[in-house]
Order: sequence, then structure tokens, then C-alpha cells
Amino acid sequence: MNFTLILEGIAVLGAMGAIFGALLAFAAKIFHVEVDPKQEAVRECLAGANCGGCGYPGCDAFSVAVVAGQAPVTGCTPGGVKSAEALADIMGVSSGDLEPMVARIRCQGGCGISVDRYEYTGLKSCRHAAGLAGGPKVCSSACYGLGDCQRVCQFGATSFVNGLCVIDPEKCTACGMCVADCPNSLIKLLPQAASVTVRCRNTQGPKIANGACEFACISCKRCEKACEYDAIHVTNFLAEIDPAKCTLCQACVAVCPKKCITVSA
Repeated sequence: MNFTLILEGIAVLGAMGAIFGALLAFAAKIFHVEVDPKQEAVRECLAGANCGGCGYPGCDAFSVAVVAGQAPVTGCTPGGVKSAEALADIMGVSSGDLEPMVARIRCQGGCGISVDRYEYTGLKSCRHAAGLAGGPKVCSSACYGLGDCQRVCQFGATSFVNGLCVIDPEKCTACGMCVADCPNSLIKLLPQAASVTVRCRNTQGPKIANGACEFACISCKRCEKACEYDAIHVTNFLAEIDPAKCTLCQACVAVCPKKCITVSA
């Protein structure tokens, strides 16, 4: 008797499964949405990181936007020049003169280099630390070394040495996630060729900056005077380099008394 009930139960479940399967197949056919072949082609040419660097929630959403003409073919920064050129070919447009980009950290204030204001023992978050009494460093624009940028990087391009963020240019895809997450705006996307960088963001004035960090810009303007190409200027107590004008002559590097201008790989 019990065996018969078991067989009946199995039969009923099998029948229900067949019915539900048929209903799902019918619904799939009725509600099927045709996907533009271009959308699929675009999706295949993306980096597939779903990092959000393009400004969309994922690669699928970006693909839809590209095909709709709402996003540029150059929007997938992790895909780089190769991806942009492939998308431009699919969409029948020009990708323009693309230049590979890389994220660069504009600070050298690691442990023992940048002076501590107090000992921070709170949540391991740069953004959280920045909101407590002006931050744990005397320099208001220092790297706190608490790993926010490392946590958002999906490509393993960021690490920390002596409490300072280090970006591996070989792994960096210029997705911009670390740029957006740094509370002190220390990371910037720059052309890979722009290897001469001012590694300081302190605008507190020469006296405070000099006492805050060993490698702080003290706005002495020696770099500005040494540059024959008008590529570097001191504004708001901080030297800034125009990558479009910089010839990589390194004259500014040679004359900087604080060694805050460096040449990156």
C-alpha cells in the first residue's frame, strides 16, 4: 500500500514538472526579447570586469548604452585602446586618437615620512579617518594607507608599502575606481607617457607643508623657473604639471629641493 502511494506521488510530481516546464517554455517564447546583434558583439569586446568605471552598473548596461548611442566607444577603460577600436569598428565610428591611461598616486607620505597628527585606531577606512579631527596626518592631503583604494580595485593593481599606496602600472586598467574612492583625491588618471609627476597635494602653505612631510611641495617655484616649456606652474601653493606641454626633460625633477617631483615607470 505504501509503495503504491509512493509511485502515485512520483507520478504526480512528474506530471507537475512536465506542466510547469511547458508553461515556462511557452512564457519564454511569448516574452522573448530580441537582442540587437550589435549589443552582443559589443559585449564580447569589453574587458568583462563589471567594474563600473564606464559609469554604468555593468558591462551589459554599458553595451546597451553604446548601441543606443548614449555611451562613447572609449568608455571601457579596462579594455583600453584595443576594446575602443573594436567597438568603434562595430558601431562604424572613429575611436579618435586614444592614449593609454594609468592611475598614479600623488603622494609620498608613508610611515615616518608624513607626520602623524594623532594615532588613529578607528575603522580601517581612509574616508572614515578623514572625517575625524581633520584626519590622522598633519598634512590634510596625505595618504592614510588604510586600503580603501585596494578594496575597490578588481585588478590587484594597488598595494601598500610602508603605509603608502603603490600602483602597479602593469596591472592598472585605468578603470578609475580608486580615483573615485580616495577621500583626499590623491590618485589621478594620467597618460601612461606622463611619467613626470608632482607627488604632493598639500595646499596648506610652505611653512605647514614643510613641517608636515619630508617630500611636501613648498611652492618655491624653482621647477616653474627651470621649465623651458611652460609645462609646470605653482598655483595655490602647489606645483602642477600640464601633461600636454611636458616634454619629460626632467629639469623640474633636478631642481626640486624637496624631491616631490618624481619620474614614474
